Amino acid sequence: MQKIYRIKLSSDERAQLEELTQSKKKVAALKLVKARSLLLADQSSQGSAWSDPQIMEATGIKSATLSRLRQRTCEVGPIDALERLPQQRPSRERKVTGEVEARITAIACSEAPEGYKRWTLNLIAERLVELEVIDSISYESVRQSLKKTSSNPGKSNAGASPQNRTRSLSRAWKTS
Repeated sequence: MQKIYRIKLSSDERAQLEELTQSKKKVAALKLVKARSLLLADQSSQGSAWSDPQIMEATGIKSATLSRLRQRTCEVGPIDALERLPQQRPSRERKVTGEVEARITAIACSEAPEGYKRWTLNLIAERLVELEVIDSISYESVRQSLKKTSSNPGKSNAGASPQNRTRSLSRAWKTS
């Protein structure tokens, strides 16, 4: 099968890849495998020009990954080809925006509804839908939002930490 994308590294590019593979710094494993694969696939006068099956055998890289790496190297260069591609668009749109998070915190800090001692996650979720802040929201999304803001609507001593029991016991021992 004829290769569409051929790798010919310049001496600078080759030096950068060799430095990366021999560096003592922490580098992601996949990045190292890709760098080694590019060095082995190099068809310049300094390169070893291994075949794809030889590269796959030596590095453990898959055929599809190697072909995408070749293509990306020709498009953006060998150093940029080692980096992961940024996601073009998020998998799904965020439902809980900053405004919704602010409303969650405001509700959690307000007085609990009549008949309840404190706000529960389900009550907050129901209140948000009732106020038409959001179409629907799960109690888990409410929990994650409150966790980010370090709020705990159910805690009776809001912000005050309880006395450390072991400290008071150690004092008692010292006095006797």
